[in-house]
Amino acid sequence: MHPPRFWSDPDGGWIARLLMPASALYALGTARRMRRPGWRAPVPVLCCGNLTAGGAGKTTLALDLGRRLVGRGRAVQFLTRGYGGRMRGPVRVDPARHDAATVGDEALLLARVAPCIVAADRAAGARAAIAAGADCLVMDDGFQNPGLHQDMPLLVIDGTSGFGNGHVLPAGPLREPVAAGAARARAAILIGDDLTGAAAALPASLPVLRAHLEMDDAAALLDGRQAVAFAGIGRPDKFFDGLRRQGLSLAACLPFPDHHPYVASDLRRLRDAARAHDAIILTTPKDAVRLPVAFRSQIRCVDVRLAWADPAAPERLLDLWLEGVPR
Repeated sequence: MHPPRFWSDPDGGWIARLLMPASALYALGTARRMRRPGWRAPVPVLCCGNLTAGGAGKTTLALDLGRRLVGRGRAVQFLTRGYGGRMRGPVRVDPARHDAATVGDEALLLARVAPCIVAADRAAGARAAIAAGADCLVMDDGFQNPGLHQDMPLLVIDGTSGFGNGHVLPAGPLREPVAAGAARARAAILIGDDLTGAAAALPASLPVLRAHLEMDDAAALLDGRQAVAFAGIGRPDKFFDGLRRQGLSLAACLPFPDHHPYVASDLRRLRDAARAHDAIILTTPKDAVRLPVAFRSQIRCVDVRLAWADPAAPERLLDLWLEGVPR
C-alpha cells in the first residue's frame, strides 16, 4: 500500500483532524508499551530505527555500520523481524535455503554482510545470536520494540519526507510523537537534504549526523542502451530520481509497493517494457532478492550506500557505543 497523500500535507487537513482521537489512542498504547523494561543483553546492542511508517534508510545504515564492525574484527550479528517473511524465528538466515517469502528481503541483504537472525521476539533473537558467538548486535528496526534493551538507539530520518504532517498513526505517518522518540535516541542520522525542516523538531541536545545516498554508476550497466527502472521500496521515486541525476534517460519507471511480492504478471510487464524500448531493466538489490532466481539474470542491480558528511562520524559513533561512554 502507498501512504495516503494527507500524511505529507503540512497539517494533514480535515482527514487528519478526524482521525486525531484514534492517533491519541495509538500514541498512548505505544507509550505504555515502551515503559516495559527489556532484557539487557551481555553484549552491546545498537538499533537503527525511525519514527515513521515506511522506509527511511534503516537497512542502509545497518549495512554500513555492519561492514565497519566486520572490518574491525567484531563478531557482529544482525537482528531483524523479517518483515514480509512468514518465519517468526528465532532462525539464522541461510540465503541458500531461505527466500524473501520466508525471512523477508531485508534479512537476505543483511546476511550478505554478517550473520542475521530473524525473530519476532527480539530478546529471543539476541539470545540465539549470542549463543552463536555474537559479541555485538545491530538491530534493523525495532525502535518501538521494548523487548530488548538498546544501548545505542539511533533515529534514522529521511530528509525528503521528514516526519510528514507531524501526526501519529493513523492521522499521520508517525509511530509515536517526535518528542517521545527523540528522548530515547542517542543520535539522529539525517539522510539527504532536510527538505521539511525535520532537524528543527529535534531537541538541541540530540546529535544529528548527516549523510546522503550514493548510487553505483548505472550507465556502466547499460552498454549504451536505454533503461527501464522498477522498484518496490518505501519511496520508489528516490531510486528513479537517483538514476536521472546520473544523466540516464529512463524509457519507463514502474513503481511497486514496499516489499511487493513479484508475481508472473509483474515479470511479464517488465519484460514487455524492456522489449518495447530495447532497454535493460534496472532495479535495487532489495527488489532483486524478491524475484525468481531465473529472472535475476535478466535485470541489473544498482546498489546505494551512505556517504557521510563527516567520514569520521560513524566511526566515532561506534567507538562511543562499544566503549559504553554515556551520552
